[in-house]
Amino acid sequence: MRLGVVVLILLSIVFGATFGALNSERIAFDLYLTEFFLPKGAALLAAMLAGWILGGLLVWVLRVRRLRRELRNCNRLLRESRAELSAMVNRDNASGDA
Repeated sequence: MRLGVVVLILLSIVFGATFGALNSERIAFDLYLTEFFLPKGAALLAAMLAGWILGGLLVWVLRVRRLRRELRNCNRLLRESRAELSAMVNRDNASGDA
């Protein structure tokens, strides 16, 4: 397992270095007030990282919303079951006392 992780890390480093070397031209980013230059490889990697983070956040938010709705439904069913059980116990106690 450790050998596989080491190989994967080394392949990632080689891929990143090759990607950066092949895309070494600098491109300009104009943000109205300022302008800065980045290598094309760094800009592409930053865009991929931003997309990965935003996609992960979107999936997380949608999953949390679904799980909260499911939790509300489970809590509602639990309250109803407890009320029903309490009513059954009270009815049995009332019939046993008579």
